[in-house]
Amino acid sequence: NFDSLLTPQDHLSRRASDTYYVNSDHCLRAHTSAHQHTLMQSGLDAFLVIGDVYRRDEVDRTHYPCFHQIEGVRLYSRDELLGKKSDGENVADLFAAKPDTERLPEKQETHSLDATKASEIQLKQFLESLCDELFGKEAEKRWVDAYFPFTHPSYELEVFYNGQWLEVLGCGIMEQKLLESAGVTDKIGWAFGIGLERIAMVLYGIPDIRLFWSKDTGFLSQFAGKSPTDEVKYKQISAHPQVIFDLSFFLPTTSVQFNDMTSDVYDTIRNVGGELVEQVKLTDEFENKKKGKKSQTYRIVYRSHEKALTKEE
Repeated sequence: NFDSLLTPQDHLSRRASDTYYVNSDHCLRAHTSAHQHTLMQSGLDAFLVIGDVYRRDEVDRTHYPCFHQIEGVRLYSRDELLGKKSDGENVADLFAAKPDTERLPEKQETHSLDATKASEIQLKQFLESLCDELFGKEAEKRWVDAYFPFTHPSYELEVFYNGQWLEVLGCGIMEQKLLESAGVTDKIGWAFGIGLERIAMVLYGIPDIRLFWSKDTGFLSQFAGKSPTDEVKYKQISAHPQVIFDLSFFLPTTSVQFNDMTSDVYDTIRNVGGELVEQVKLTDEFENKKKGKKSQTYRIVYRSHEKALTKEE
């Protein structure tokens, strides 16, 4: 999940506040990228991986501890990416004749600029055409520079949806050291990852990620027997009101970092409240310096898709 992707030991994604650890040796898969190394090592240079992944995250309508990703990887040889001249000579090389001593914003140390730009063009054309297929060519989209431990340069593709920019996927030119660790020394490549629930929420107008885990026939019947080319828009099955509570408490006097504590609170509230919890948000913090105590206030929003909730419930 981390080492095969060359994730730094101190990277935030390794923290218990971000990843679900079973014990000191095992964690729940946090991304489908975890399979890149094994598949490249087996000799594949173009593949998709689809699976369930698990992350400790915020509690709201677009985040859930378990969701699904699709991972895509494409590796290129020199001739595939850059081609040859009419006389058979190479147009350019994948790798710089003299590697840079420092990493540049636009490329990795060992890559040639020609190869990086050619890979970037292939990557962006492929994903933009995918976006056109999913959302229609009229959908406004934009590229944003990003950072991921296993690609450089890295990008996010965003689509304008419901009056705001929605991150659809992350991608980039794969770290050459990652390829080399899998025994691939004569190719470069790109990779992307897409959250499938987010795509479905956009396409079908589904307002709450919890609905994907619903067994309510009122929800499931709206998609039964439909094909990807059918025009489907979700019809709301819950018009029940929200029930709101504010919860305040003093933090224990431990050395646990604030971010780790917040994730623990989110998990605890979801574990106790179950599927009735629609949203949790940290709304206030207070520190009593004289007593050396800190407190937090969270707003918890409850809503059932099946009935109106009482305060007692």
